[in-house]
Amino acid sequence: MELESGTRAMARASVSADSAFPQILLVECVAQLAGILTIREQGEGGFLAAIDRAEFSGAPGPGDLLTISARVVKAFGRLFMVEGEVLREDARLLLVQLTLGVGQL
Repeated sequence: MELESGTRAMARASVSADSAFPQILLVECVAQLAGILTIREQGEGGFLAAIDRAEFSGAPGPGDLLTISARVVKAFGRLFMVEGEVLREDARLLLVQLTLGVGQL
Protein backbone atom coordinates (compact mmCIF):
# COMPACT_ATOMS: atom_id res chain seq x y z
CA MET A 1 0.00 0.00 0.00
CA GLU A 2 1.12 3.56 -0.75
CA LEU A 3 -0.27 6.40 1.36
CA GLU A 4 0.17 10.16 1.22
CA SER A 5 -1.95 11.05 4.24
CA GLY A 6 -4.88 13.27 3.34
CA THR A 7 -3.97 13.33 -0.37
CA ARG A 8 -3.90 9.93 -2.10
CA ALA A 9 -3.58 6.20 -1.51
CA MET A 10 -3.06 3.08 -3.61
CA ALA A 11 -3.44 -0.58 -2.67
CA ARG A 12 -3.57 -3.98 -4.33
CA ALA A 13 -6.00 -6.80 -3.68
CA SER A 14 -6.35 -10.30 -5.08
CA VAL A 15 -9.71 -11.81 -5.93
CA SER A 16 -9.85 -15.30 -4.46
CA ALA A 17 -10.23 -18.12 -6.91
CA ASP A 18 -13.39 -19.51 -5.34
CA SER A 19 -15.59 -16.47 -4.82
CA ALA A 20 -17.80 -14.25 -6.95
CA PHE A 21 -16.94 -10.55 -6.83
CA PRO A 22 -19.96 -8.35 -7.67
CA GLN A 23 -19.15 -4.99 -9.26
CA ILE A 24 -20.62 -3.03 -6.33
CA LEU A 25 -17.81 -4.40 -4.15
CA LEU A 26 -15.40 -2.41 -6.32
CA VAL A 27 -17.06 0.74 -4.95
CA GLU A 28 -16.64 -0.66 -1.43
CA CYS A 29 -12.92 -1.22 -2.09
CA VAL A 30 -12.46 2.44 -3.03
CA ALA A 31 -14.59 3.63 -0.08
CA GLN A 32 -12.55 1.57 2.40
CA LEU A 33 -9.27 2.88 1.00
CA ALA A 34 -10.64 6.44 1.04
CA GLY A 35 -11.55 5.94 4.70
CA ILE A 36 -7.96 5.00 5.50
CA LEU A 37 -6.83 8.04 3.54
CA THR A 38 -9.10 10.59 5.25
CA ILE A 39 -9.32 9.46 8.89
CA ARG A 40 -6.77 11.41 10.90
CA GLU A 41 -7.12 10.10 14.46
CA GLN A 42 -6.92 6.52 15.66
CA GLY A 43 -10.34 5.13 16.53
CA GLU A 44 -12.16 7.78 14.50
CA GLY A 45 -15.01 6.44 12.37
CA GLY A 46 -16.39 7.43 9.04
CA PHE A 47 -19.32 6.82 6.72
CA LEU A 48 -20.08 6.80 3.02
CA ALA A 49 -22.28 9.87 2.53
CA ALA A 50 -22.86 9.57 -1.24
CA ILE A 51 -21.83 7.80 -4.40
CA ASP A 52 -21.74 10.81 -6.69
CA ARG A 53 -20.82 8.92 -9.87
CA ALA A 54 -19.81 5.35 -10.72
CA GLU A 55 -18.82 4.09 -14.16
CA PHE A 56 -18.32 0.33 -14.41
CA SER A 57 -16.35 -1.10 -17.32
CA GLY A 58 -16.09 -4.74 -16.31
CA ALA A 59 -16.04 -7.18 -13.45
CA PRO A 60 -13.08 -8.90 -11.82
CA GLY A 61 -12.67 -12.63 -12.11
CA PRO A 62 -11.14 -15.29 -9.89
CA GLY A 63 -7.39 -14.82 -9.48
CA ASP A 64 -7.35 -11.21 -10.71
CA LEU A 65 -4.96 -8.74 -9.08
CA LEU A 66 -6.69 -5.38 -8.60
CA THR A 67 -5.04 -1.99 -8.16
CA ILE A 68 -7.25 0.35 -6.13
CA SER A 69 -6.58 4.07 -5.88
CA ALA A 70 -8.23 7.01 -4.14
CA ARG A 71 -7.48 10.73 -4.25
CA VAL A 72 -9.01 13.55 -2.22
CA VAL A 73 -10.41 16.17 -4.59
CA LYS A 74 -11.94 18.54 -2.01
CA ALA A 75 -12.42 18.71 1.74
CA PHE A 76 -15.39 20.46 3.32
CA GLY A 77 -14.63 20.31 7.03
CA ARG A 78 -15.43 16.70 7.92
CA LEU A 79 -16.67 15.80 4.41
CA PHE A 80 -14.31 14.65 1.68
CA MET A 81 -14.94 14.35 -2.06
CA VAL A 82 -12.83 11.47 -3.34
CA GLU A 83 -12.15 10.16 -6.83
CA GLY A 84 -11.07 6.57 -7.19
CA GLU A 85 -10.55 3.79 -9.66
CA VAL A 86 -10.01 0.06 -9.77
CA LEU A 87 -7.75 -1.42 -12.42
CA ARG A 88 -7.14 -5.00 -13.52
CA GLU A 89 -3.76 -4.90 -15.24
CA ASP A 90 -4.25 -1.91 -17.57
CA ALA A 91 -8.04 -2.23 -17.87
CA ARG A 92 -10.16 0.14 -15.77
CA LEU A 93 -13.04 -1.70 -14.08
CA LEU A 94 -14.41 1.28 -12.14
CA LEU A 95 -14.17 5.06 -12.06
CA VAL A 96 -16.02 6.51 -9.07
CA GLN A 97 -16.57 9.75 -7.19
CA LEU A 98 -17.60 9.45 -3.54
CA THR A 99 -18.36 11.74 -0.64
CA LEU A 100 -17.16 10.49 2.75
CA GLY A 101 -17.91 11.83 6.20
CA VAL A 102 -15.39 11.43 9.00
CA GLY A 103 -16.42 11.48 12.66
CA GLN A 104 -19.84 11.21 14.25
CA LEU A 105 -23.06 11.48 12.24
